[in-house]
Order: sequence, then C-alpha cells, then structure tokens
Amino acid sequence: MFKRVLLKLSGEFLANENGFGISPGATAQLARLITEALGGTDVELAVVIGGGNLWRGARNGQGMDPATADYIGMLGTVMNAMALQDAMEAAGQPTRVMSAIQMAAVAEPYIRRRAIRHLEKGRVVIFGGGNGAPFFTTDTTATLRALEIGADVVLMAKNKVDGVYDSDPRKNPDAQWIASATHLEVVERRLEVMDATALTLCMDKNLPIVVFDLFQPGNLRRLFMGERVGTLIQS
Repeated sequence: MFKRVLLKLSGEFLANENGFGISPGATAQLARLITEALGGTDVELAVVIGGGNLWRGARNGQGMDPATADYIGMLGTVMNAMALQDAMEAAGQPTRVMSAIQMAAVAEPYIRRRAIRHLEKGRVVIFGGGNGAPFFTTDTTATLRALEIGADVVLMAKNKVDGVYDSDPRKNPDAQWIASATHLEVVERRLEVMDATALTLCMDKNLPIVVFDLFQPGNLRRLFMGERVGTLIQS
C-alpha cells in the first residue's frame, strides 16, 4: 500500500464533451471519484493537473513568444486546480491549492515543507502554475513535485486506456499491452508515457510510474490499496 502518491491528471478530465473549458458536471464527477477512492485509507494525495482544456501553447500560442504562451498555459492549470478544489471540498475532502506562480488571493504559494504538512494533516494538495518556469510540461512538474514531497509513485491517469501499449491502441487494433517495463525500456522503445525530461528524471531517481485507466471502476481505489493496476514502470 502506498503512503504518499502524486496523481497526474489531464485537464481534459474537467472539460465538456468537446474537450474544452471546465464542465461543472465533469469536474464534480472527477472529484467524487477521487474522494471516494481515498475514503478510509491513510494515503496522502497530491495532484498535478494539466491545462490542455483551456490552453495549449503549441496550438493556441502560434505567433506568440513561446515563453509567454507557456505562462498562459501555466495560469490555466491554476484555474483547473481551483475548479477541482471547489468540487472536492463540496464532496467533503479538505483540499489546498498551491501555485508556483504567486497569486495570494486564490492560492497558497508553493512551499515544499508546507505542502508536506498539508499532506500529513490529510489534505489533498493540488499543485498549480507548473514549476514556475516556461518550457516544461506538467508531466515534468508532476515528477518534480513527487520527488520534492517524497512520493512513493507517480500515477499517470488516462481515459479509456488501461496502460502502456507498444503502439497507439486507438489507431492499431493489434497493439500489444505492456504489463511492466523499466524506465530505460520506455525511453529506448519511445513508448508514450510522459515527456522525455520527466521520464529521465524518474529514471535517475528510481521513481516508479503507474499508467492506468482512471475511469475504470475501482482502479484508483485498488492502486491506493497497493494492488497492481495498469502498467508499472520502474528501474
């Protein structure tokens, strides 16, 4: 059973059917799923959520200064973090948003020791604002925060994809599911798990990764209880 977990979510989990914006219904469903999975466990949970439902720098920021486009995306992650916090607290789960970009009116500044203290008190901590610098993805933020808070594992949540495959299962019906792999195998085979910077950091620090289907009933709860779900990546 894991003691402390970093859950990486896609911003699209909060979106409407078109994959854009923030849907109160979808956000509430996600919050209930996480809160119910936590119920009765001693797991300390931190969350990093992407901002692709609001802004993607490579797509929306064409013609802009790349750093500016990335900062806009980082602000989008704070918006998602606030929406998820509101839904989780409505579901009865104490939650704190901590942002790497200071905006004291809506989020606490990210301070590592304070984040750990929140976790120890049973609060879910949602990290927003990326890592405070452009040119890094939220995958890298998730890995960095996981290492900083001493997480046992990074859980990479997917929608209707139950782990890692040797090719895209949505395009190739013969794609083979991979139960487990090493970080190096993922790098060498160029499997789509997370961006190269984040994956290399996990490999260097021997941080396990689990890729799983978040919306398969019971999956998150089973992971919190230490059961094998999805694809396990470790050195």
